[in-house]
Order: sequence, then structure tokens, then C-alpha cells
Amino acid sequence: MHVFVTGGTGHSGPYIISDLLAAGHEVTALARSDSSAQVLTALGAKVRRGDLNDLDGLKEAAAAADGVIHVAHRQDLLPVGGIDAVAAAEVQIMLAYGDALAGTGKPLVVSGSIGSATNEGWPVPGPLQNRPATEEDPALSAAGDQYKGSLRVRNIVELTAIGLAERGVRTSVVRIAEIMHSAADKAGFLQVLIGQAKEKGVVGFPGDGTNRWAAVHARDLATLFRLALEKSPAGRYWHAVAEGAIPYRELAQAIGSRLNLPVVSIPVDVMMGPGFFGFLANLVTLDTPASNDITRQMLGWTPTQPGLFADMDNGHYFPAA
Repeated sequence: MHVFVTGGTGHSGPYIISDLLAAGHEVTALARSDSSAQVLTALGAKVRRGDLNDLDGLKEAAAAADGVIHVAHRQDLLPVGGIDAVAAAEVQIMLAYGDALAGTGKPLVVSGSIGSATNEGWPVPGPLQNRPATEEDPALSAAGDQYKGSLRVRNIVELTAIGLAERGVRTSVVRIAEIMHSAADKAGFLQVLIGQAKEKGVVGFPGDGTNRWAAVHARDLATLFRLALEKSPAGRYWHAVAEGAIPYRELAQAIGSRLNLPVVSIPVDVMMGPGFFGFLANLVTLDTPASNDITRQMLGWTPTQPGLFADMDNGHYFPAA
């Protein structure tokens, strides 16, 4: 299969491209710079120069391919329009893919968030009433001014992508755990949390720290994207979750023990203001336990890489002094 890939030089992109090539697929990846093109060429992919602004170019690339994996985002819009602008731009990209692939039955696999079906802040119970989210749970609607500026805004991207199934596109969404970890992680949530702990000299957790996060190794994630491309029926969600319910307090304790820093509870009135967590307040309070049972059963996905805490001991997150 000839696969068009966006986001090929991000955290997960090189793993996705390598996995596709190892499985015998041909890859063309989008590059907006010479340095990105060099990275993609070194991986073994063909290069298409362009960027996410060029919707006509994305249509052309999608139409020329047998399938599309989309893991890129308009990060350049964050400073000027926030997540609302990023989501709005990505909806237009989804619609462009729909125009290119309508009626073909070709696969389009899009990255999503494991919190899209549950993303309510702790300690307020979410709509799933404390049970793990499953692949059968749709993304929640983000309609309404109350969701502006929140992570839930991006749900419209997942809903738009899934809706393309009605136009004859074999779309699926891979919901990614909050923590995607690997030796290639340069700026993910885990690195941000480690950096914050070093800056403040203490590792905080929200309230009693019982809210739960999910984690997945980037290499296992890449395999799931390929399996979704090859096997997924239209209109399905898949869960890129190797560990589905890690209490945030245990994550904080793992960071604290490796940095030799104290681990403390941050009261709700402090963490939700401009205090300890700052812009991370809406993230660290998420309670998003998730199941991967359907993904394993239907796609045959079996995570094989080290778990989160084991990977934290591999040297790339906490280099020896």
C-alpha cells in the first residue's frame, strides 16, 4: 500500500514510517523544510514538500495514495488562536481529505485523544461515571461557548473524521494516551512535567492524586496506526493505551524518586489558579481511565514495549549525572 503520512518528523512519525516500511508499505511523507526532508529521506520515505496550509496539496497527495495517516497539527496557530484555532484548521484538513477520498473506500487514520469521550476535569465525575472509556464511546460534543479554549474543542476533529465514513472513506481515529513515551520524546507531557518539577524543586499532584492517566510507548502506537490502516472498518475508534489507569500520584512519585525531589499534594484552589500548575492545570486534573480490549481483539494489537515506569529508567528521561 502507498501511504501518505503527515507529521512524519514528530515524536510518533518516525516510528510510524519505520513500521509501515518494515511491513512492506511504501511511504510518502509531508515535509515543509529541508531539514525535515532529510530526516524523512533517511528513514526511507519519499518526500512531498508542502505544509498543512495547502489544502489543495493535501487533497492531491491523498488522492494519489492508497491510504492516509494524519498525525500533524497546526502548532503555529497556538500562540495566536489557541487550541480553538488549531482545531478549526484541522477540521478543514479533514474535509479536504474527505473531498479527495470520497467514495473510494480508502483508509484515513487520524490521531485523537484518549480523553475525547471522558474529558471532564477531576474531581467532577465524567459522563462515563468512573468506568474506563471504551472504543464504543463516541467523542463528546464540543458545541457551546463553555468549551472554548479547552481540550474538548478538538473533539470536533474526531467527529468530523468519523463522519467521513458516510462519504465512503474508511476513516478511523486512534485515540492516544496522555503520555506517549520513548527515547525520542523531546517535548511530550512527561518531559514537560519533569521540567516543571526541576524548575519548582518539588513534584505536585492534584488533590489526592487518584485521577488516572493512560500511557503508551511510541513504537506500540506506531504499530496500532498501521493495523488501523490495514484492518479498520470505517467509522471506528481505537485506543492506543498500553496502561489505562495510572494514578497521577504514582506518576508524581515516580518523577520525584528519580529526581530526588519531594512529592506534595496541591490543593484545588491553588492548582486551578495561576499557581503551581499554571497552563497545565486543566491537564493534570483529567481523569481518563481507558480500556484497550476492543482494539486488541479486533485489530490484534499487542503492546510489546516497556511500560511507562520501566521506560523512565532507560536513561533518556533522567540521564545519569
